[in-house]
Amino acid sequence: MIDWDVKKLRILRTLAHQGTVTATAEALHMTPSAVSQQLTNLARQLGVQLLEAQGRRVRLTDAAHLVLRHAEAVFAQLERADAELTGYLAGEAGEVRIGAFSTAVPVLVVPAVAALRASHPGIEVRVRETEAAESYELLSAGVVDLALSLAAHAPVAGDPRFTRITLLEDPLDVALPPGHPLAGARGVRLADLAGERWIYGGSGPWSEITRSACEAAGFVPEQAHSASGWTAILTMVEAGMGVALVPRMVSGRAEGVAVRALPYDRPTRHVTAALRRGSESAPALSRVLAALRAVAGPEPA
Repeated sequence: MIDWDVKKLRILRTLAHQGTVTATAEALHMTPSAVSQQLTNLARQLGVQLLEAQGRRVRLTDAAHLVLRHAEAVFAQLERADAELTGYLAGEAGEVRIGAFSTAVPVLVVPAVAALRASHPGIEVRVRETEAAESYELLSAGVVDLALSLAAHAPVAGDPRFTRITLLEDPLDVALPPGHPLAGARGVRLADLAGERWIYGGSGPWSEITRSACEAAGFVPEQAHSASGWTAILTMVEAGMGVALVPRMVSGRAEGVAVRALPYDRPTRHVTAALRRGSESAPALSRVLAALRAVAGPEPA
């Protein structure tokens, strides 16, 4: 009988998704040498070669991919077993760790936690503000139990590690300087802003969202300034340094700028909740997810 070491299998799975031993070590809070040693021991236990050198990196062998295909089913079953045991031992009490990007914390997470404190005081929710892009890494590593992120940050569709639920379709509005000619307009088209100077992040999904929305309207936005924080972006807009697309989760609380809807273009970003596959039935986690859904409102069509 082969000795299947779950801890070492988790390290192999993390390497498959991180790509390098160094990144795997960082994700699991281990040293690179410890990761290498654990994987060497796993290969010895299984009796197959798991890694091959590829320049300064390593790649997984066909045997490693075979092992991981079966391991994913094992991980999911262990999550189900853990969820059932938690429910048996603690009922509706328990701790749930949420990782959420900054704009989701005040709009979704805080109202959900407040509702849970009134309805299920035995459930302890711990909130960790994260970058949307790192949410899935924290979820996979077991640092958080539920991650709020953006669809643009999601792994490849069908990733067997996660269950994803779309919580909210968040429309994008345009933020204009107070004295802008369109500041008082009822409905604005993105095409009307083709000649404007734009403010958005230099890279990543938010840059892609802005570019895609403008390109769909027939133009490439001129990036005058690059920023990723909404306070910085809105301050620059207020100073007349450019215009910006702003999610409604932010624009509803924006001051000092003119925020206008885009009813003709209707650009939207999608806020998702992600869980480790198999953990959905954990009672406390289910309660937290239900509270988040209630705050988000009706499910997107």
